[in-house]
Amino acid sequence: MGIFWGERVMIMAKYIFFPANQGAVLRSVGETLKTKGYGVVDHPCASVTHLLLPVPSSQPGCDVQALLSQLPRGITIVGGNLNPDDFPGYKLMDLLRDPTYLARNAAITAYCALRLAMMELPVMLRGCRVLIIGWGRIAKCLAALLWALEADVTVAARREADRAMACALGYRAEAITNLDDTLNDYRLIFNTVPAPVLSENQVELCRQGCLRIDLASAEGIGGSHKIWARGLPGKDAPESSGILIAKTIIRLLERKEQP
Repeated sequence: MGIFWGERVMIMAKYIFFPANQGAVLRSVGETLKTKGYGVVDHPCASVTHLLLPVPSSQPGCDVQALLSQLPRGITIVGGNLNPDDFPGYKLMDLLRDPTYLARNAAITAYCALRLAMMELPVMLRGCRVLIIGWGRIAKCLAALLWALEADVTVAARREADRAMACALGYRAEAITNLDDTLNDYRLIFNTVPAPVLSENQVELCRQGCLRIDLASAEGIGGSHKIWARGLPGKDAPESSGILIAKTIIRLLERKEQP
């Protein structure tokens, strides 16, 4: 790892990481990497081998090209949703293309979403009618957590196969296109689909006091009376998020080194 003496840096690690910002998530990444023997520096230098960007990497306030101009050419850029055309001549490690990272990050997101709902709702989740729109990674993790708390869970999905699987796991299931008649039944609605699924007119069919939480990267629930809670792991569980990122980086590096 890096040892600092003024402007000099003596490096004793094979991989040297430079975090693009000092936010809570990347601080956690750096601390975890250091405990595992990896080098982490706090300013650009010639020894850097990897530039750490936020995940996803399109977050505001990070001038990547300016950072790269201060770092060695050909280093590896670590982030999420990285466009190779934007970084010619650089190696990329895109965590949002790693299935293991995506699954574990979905679990963290589900826990954060559940905590948010429990803070906002004036009722217990036991017996509460909950609608989850979508049947991707986050939705599956969220349904399992709600089921464990004895909530009355309904999954709304487009594909018949997804609705069948939800029913097989003990949940209710509905087609997304058939929600109008039942929206008034739910006290809590989670959306995980990054596309319009509930229009503003449909939202007016919801019961008074219905808590609507949109977890998608693009808004899926219309109207203004909702919580758009994208990026929950980084906001509500930055240490857990950072540890997951660091462990993913280490796993991918170790896989790369295997003969």
